[in-house]
Amino acid sequence: MNKLIKPIAMSTAMLMACACSGSEKADEKIIDKPDFKSQNGIFDIEALEALGRVSSPVVSPDKSKVLFSISYESVGDNASNADLYVMNADGTDQKRITRTPKSESNAVWINGGAQIAFIYPQDGVPQIWVMDADGSNRKAVSAVEKGVQGFVVSPDGKRVLVISSIKFARTAEEIYPDLPKATGRVIDDLMYKHWDEWVTEIPHPFIGDFDGRQVTNLVDIMADEPMYEAPMKPFGGVESFAWTPDSRQIVYVSRKKTGMEYALSTNSDLYLYDIEAKTTENLTEGMMGYDTAPAFSPDGTRLAWLSMEHDGYESDKNRIFVMDMATREKTDLTTEWDYTADEIAWAPDGKSLWFIAPKDGVTPIFSISLDAPHTVSVVAEGVCDYAALAPVDGSTLVTMRHSMLAPNEICLVNCGTENTVRQITEVNKEIFAQLTLPTIEKRLVPTTDGKEMTTWVVLPPNFDPDKKYPAILYCQGGPQQAVSQFWSYRWNLSLMASNGYIVIAPNRRGLPGFGTEWNAQISGDYGGQNMRDYLSAVDYMKKEPYVDAARIGAVGASYGGFSVYWLAGNHDKRFACLIAHAGIFNTESQYLETEEMWFANWDLGGPFWDKSNPVAQRTFSQSPHKYVDKWDTPILITHGEYDFRILASQGMMAFNAARLRGVPAEMLIFPDENHWILKPQNAIMWQRVFFRWLDRWLKSAPAEDGR
Repeated sequence: MNKLIKPIAMSTAMLMACACSGSEKADEKIIDKPDFKSQNGIFDIEALEALGRVSSPVVSPDKSKVLFSISYESVGDNASNADLYVMNADGTDQKRITRTPKSESNAVWINGGAQIAFIYPQDGVPQIWVMDADGSNRKAVSAVEKGVQGFVVSPDGKRVLVISSIKFARTAEEIYPDLPKATGRVIDDLMYKHWDEWVTEIPHPFIGDFDGRQVTNLVDIMADEPMYEAPMKPFGGVESFAWTPDSRQIVYVSRKKTGMEYALSTNSDLYLYDIEAKTTENLTEGMMGYDTAPAFSPDGTRLAWLSMEHDGYESDKNRIFVMDMATREKTDLTTEWDYTADEIAWAPDGKSLWFIAPKDGVTPIFSISLDAPHTVSVVAEGVCDYAALAPVDGSTLVTMRHSMLAPNEICLVNCGTENTVRQITEVNKEIFAQLTLPTIEKRLVPTTDGKEMTTWVVLPPNFDPDKKYPAILYCQGGPQQAVSQFWSYRWNLSLMASNGYIVIAPNRRGLPGFGTEWNAQISGDYGGQNMRDYLSAVDYMKKEPYVDAARIGAVGASYGGFSVYWLAGNHDKRFACLIAHAGIFNTESQYLETEEMWFANWDLGGPFWDKSNPVAQRTFSQSPHKYVDKWDTPILITHGEYDFRILASQGMMAFNAARLRGVPAEMLIFPDENHWILKPQNAIMWQRVFFRWLDRWLKSAPAEDGR
């Protein structure tokens, strides 16, 4: 597995034409669709890296066209690039409209669909660009000093909200002007770092005039609140904003807290800003959890959003709320529906909402009526996850779906009397046509407390039940992230199975899709029932004659990494090897090392020094490092040094402990990666080391070491 994917060669004329379309240099290389040819007919790392990655679709104002992007990676260049495509709403007449060396992003229709606005670098700084709908006449229309992170054009097309950064912290030179080369950071409060960065800037919303040719008169609408961010870091974006249909007001999401208060709270609110009056109103005052994803009804009379109930709980049930904008009356549409919503969109008639939510191990599309009793109906489902909502008309929407066997493709859903789904893109058809894929089975596994646990079992290609196979227990991260039909470019269960392993993926306690009680049980019980659920799944599958009970491994990242560390001292010889990525090894250290203290307080139960708190004391007593004396199983540990959520020191402690115990151990550290391994060559290296370790300990013939 040492082959590098080479992009299809392009003519010199095409390269020069592309280079002239922006500010890029004429010799900049364009990353294009790779010319992939499978060497063995099995889904391998090279096939994974060759796949095109499809973005969320955007329907044109007249509902006749769909705009989307496809990105490809170049392993040799250690980079990726996305270009834009347009097709008819029924999937016909698909055309590529950009071919450039940098990625277009945040693409939307403007000017009634005659043009497209998007983000693209101008002299190395991301700006808003505009081009005709066929990709011609590209021009940068903004000149924002710190660049544009995202934008939302007003419904009348005359204004634009721009997300850009403002300065947050003082530099060493500002504190001591006579020390211009000093690099020290003076810190006097919490949240000085976040996920993978030292916080020196935060995003703010700016509103300006827009005539399709130039963005002018940008004004920071939170200029008098320089310490508050909107959207919320690290993952907030344009979904945090909603224009009123009359373009006179905008709703934005913000958690107006700083320092320790910010670190301890998830209480974000929705703020209504009036552009002419320059006034701001908190619409969700007193609602104490996350309030996110605002969306106005087509007539502007109502506002829908997602709302969590509890302050400090990042994985609470996302309820669907609607506000009457005339009376400010709020209604929870989901009081009788015991699942958490991920995404919402108004039906064009304004009488119902479409939404996506994990349920029973998959993620369907649902609709919910605004009229009592707020009936929930299934719009589209299958052995797959849906991942976008772009309404076309009252009975049709464009979406994406993926499964454990294939990444996102765009689909057309008919929500009429008979719900039908038709896939309208086949971006990766040529690659999958060359491959024999695994198969997926759904099992209901009995748990130690008398319940049934949905467990996905992924079987290798050309599975033969008369043979014996090594197996892998997949431990999910989050900790509250669904084991549905997810697709991952890192923890890819199809890739694991294609390497000759049976993959066991249980929906253990603490995962959404099985009701709020099942989801919430894990908080304050990290070493408890969910660990017994893991072992129940392993013991259940060990009874199958085709599972080699002596060759089972356990793998996982983040909370899955914690799970592997915990299982290392508590598995009673069930596992022959282990792999932990970015996991928590010492919960006491984690409590003080992490940055989002609301997570540590809610999930761990509070600080370890609070001896009067039985929940916290139970959590810390079950820390994986407390069981190192029982470690006896070979373990691979991987981590990124830019991971400020779970510091790389957690992995280093675990590795040192294993080596000091005399346990076979290896560690892979990336100095330039965060909680995820994102750079193409690093990703391939991670996969090679991952499978080399599994093969060494779980397959009868040890793999070549490769070092």
